[in-house]
Amino acid sequence: MQTEAAAVIQQRANRRALGVVALVALGSVWALSIDTRFVYLLVYAWFGLAYGALLQYGRFCMASAVRDLFAVGVPRMAVGMMIAVALYATVAAIVTLSGFSTFHPNVLGWHVLVGGAIFGFGIVFTGGCASGSLYKAGEGNMNAMLVIVAISFSQAIVVSASGWWDALVPSSWVASAAAKDMPAELSVTRGWFDLFTAGHIWDLKGTTTADALGVGGTAAGILLANTLLTAFVPVTVILLVLYLRYYRKGYMRRAKKTAPSFTDELSGLWSMFTSSKNTAIAGIGLGVLAGLHMWVTGALRNHYGIFNFGELLAAMGYTHGLSIQETVFDPGYWYITTQEAQWGGWLLNKLGLMGTDSIFFGLDNGLPNPLLNAPGFMSIGIVLGAAAMALARREFKWKFPNLESAIFALAGGTLMGIGARIGMGCNIGAFFATVTNGDPSGWVFLLGMAAGAWLGVKAFAWWMEWSAARNEASAL
Repeated sequence: MQTEAAAVIQQRANRRALGVVALVALGSVWALSIDTRFVYLLVYAWFGLAYGALLQYGRFCMASAVRDLFAVGVPRMAVGMMIAVALYATVAAIVTLSGFSTFHPNVLGWHVLVGGAIFGFGIVFTGGCASGSLYKAGEGNMNAMLVIVAISFSQAIVVSASGWWDALVPSSWVASAAAKDMPAELSVTRGWFDLFTAGHIWDLKGTTTADALGVGGTAAGILLANTLLTAFVPVTVILLVLYLRYYRKGYMRRAKKTAPSFTDELSGLWSMFTSSKNTAIAGIGLGVLAGLHMWVTGALRNHYGIFNFGELLAAMGYTHGLSIQETVFDPGYWYITTQEAQWGGWLLNKLGLMGTDSIFFGLDNGLPNPLLNAPGFMSIGIVLGAAAMALARREFKWKFPNLESAIFALAGGTLMGIGARIGMGCNIGAFFATVTNGDPSGWVFLLGMAAGAWLGVKAFAWWMEWSAARNEASAL
């Protein structure tokens, strides 16, 4: 009887999960009935659905990786991250060789390290990174939804803010920004982020390792410089460090190996890789999917003869919300935080609280209607994909935060938003998508994020100890 009852419960869970997928399918049919060119937008949505399902399945989150590593010395999630990097790099190399890559490298400077550190500090207090917050929201976690709200609005505010802090901007940035040939619609001498972008970021150079070595565009450059040197070698080193520092001692003790052989060491490494099947599977799946996403997007751009989704929107008659360059944010691959900034910016703009005369919105990314925001649909897809997987696994549950966790979510999410804009991306856009395509700036962002997370773990532990002592004293 218990088995039958469990089977009935599981069937209901499966039907609910399929209902979520069916909802996305019906929406897709409706969009295509309006204009078949919306397939470009739907590619983002369906890849988002797959990302969300895998993230939930493996409980895949950078915040969990750093928390588990620095707080309790468990490398499981960090190992999964490295597996994903290796697989994404492999597929990205194939995509680049095929001529369908949409990747563009980030610029490298101190801002990457600083932005990563601020972002990393924030994720400790939210309990979820940018992608982790999305999949946890799909599980019914309202604390994660608060994080998304904080990330969205903090980014929109920080890129448009102007006032007394403009005086803190170095004069060299002001002079450099003023010297740029900018459209009249923009006021680049006001607003620290515009000055930061035009006066600092644009003076730096973003490049892949292959380009830096003078072999960009060649098969040897793509395979050896970008894939092997930039991705595989660091991943191998990090995995060995994780094994030696966090896993080897416990494994050899459990295996009762006092004088381990080389075969024993290989067995230990394999055990570390497979210590969590779900995490390993998620890492493999995410790595492959991220590469395929870039290939499909590149193929569609080639098919329609466009460089940016904004061109396709303009051809379909949707011109409101495009940037001055008639573009929208369209990275062509997995990204998170910029589309969240667009959601916050769009709402603030509609409320009359924010304009679009900035480099970030007015020149680079636009403020498209959320219904026309392709990367935005990817993030929505992540939430829905995670919801479907959580329902199928009977792990969906509405969870509402208490006052303390809500404050942590909003404060940490705000720091994540600020860090993402300073560092020009998050754990996905500034790390995962960069190093896998041969851009070494991603490792600098990871270094900053790890340092910030380490400080965050220490600060959070101090807070918990102080809070416990205060509660104990008040109880006396």
